[in-house]
Amino acid sequence: MLREGDARIPSGCAISGIFSKAGKRMSGEAIIKSIAVMHERSNGLGGGFAAYGIYPAYKELYALHIFYDNTGAKKECEEFLERHFDIVNLSKIPTRKVKEVTDEPLIWRYFVAPLPTKLAESQLDEREFTVQCVFRINTRITGAYVFSSGKDMGVFKAVGYPEDIGRFYRLEEYEGYCFTAHGRYPTNTPGWWGGAHPFALLDYSVIHNGEISSYDANRRAIEMHGYKCSLQTDTEVITYIIDYLHRKHGLTYKEIASVIAAPFWQTIGRMEPAERAEHEYLRIMFAAQLITGPFSIIVGFAGGLLALNDRLKLRSMVVGEKGDMCYVASEEAAIRVIEPDLDAVWAPSGGQLVMFRLHGGDE
Repeated sequence: MLREGDARIPSGCAISGIFSKAGKRMSGEAIIKSIAVMHERSNGLGGGFAAYGIYPAYKELYALHIFYDNTGAKKECEEFLERHFDIVNLSKIPTRKVKEVTDEPLIWRYFVAPLPTKLAESQLDEREFTVQCVFRINTRITGAYVFSSGKDMGVFKAVGYPEDIGRFYRLEEYEGYCFTAHGRYPTNTPGWWGGAHPFALLDYSVIHNGEISSYDANRRAIEMHGYKCSLQTDTEVITYIIDYLHRKHGLTYKEIASVIAAPFWQTIGRMEPAERAEHEYLRIMFAAQLITGPFSIIVGFAGGLLALNDRLKLRSMVVGEKGDMCYVASEEAAIRVIEPDLDAVWAPSGGQLVMFRLHGGDE
């Protein structure tokens, strides 16, 4: 008889997020404890974390986390970085030996600012300049992969179970106001270090439980706007869609939720005229960014955290609050293990946006 862990679990993958609305910086130990509760939802082929507020000494610089297959790729990438950025600091990302985490690549981080001369030549703003450099490294330098590129934040991911990966990266030594975590159960792509979640671009990071049936349509549409989908995974596409809608089109996160998990047309038809007009506009203008299929996602960004289910709520997600602390996870047990005495706990409905911001932050 098959036992739990011996068979494919179609609804597998675990997600968890912790956020302090007061901006209180906390250790990464709690998020490791939370994701470990959901061990059976993943299969050891990928896991990872995103952390915000962890680099206060370099908060005005882009923190590039990069995997290298070999020293040749590292040399070529560093020559590219030196031509385009002022490298203020560089080092290996601290790790510890963990027997469950094997075949690690070279893992380095760089705190950088675009060179003014290069930025002027490009005629781009610094965020778009940085994005284009990230895509160039990931598509043109064999053996180099930038997996994190935001300010005052970082992604830490690998092949393995997430609790082992947290120990590998010594996550308990970091302090931040927001942490997210993912335990992977890949169904369509192989497990490898770059393919683990979170996926990130600039300060946007996405962890995802589900399977996007609209992947090909979403990928083709987003690539028309200059994005490079090199990993054949739906979570990468979600990350680029959020960047495209928020950074390039200036949509609010509420509007973004109404694009990627748009209400059904019959629901829109029952809305009041002003609300109906807004949703009709979003559905028509951004039809190619509608995501279909079962999903629950947690999105981290500078100063905030959002969570969203698909319209039919085909994946589980629970939210809890305690004072200024906010929690999101696939299972309530993953919240209770770090905060047993919650002020409120609920399961959002399909397509319902849940968002937390730092006190005083923009809505």
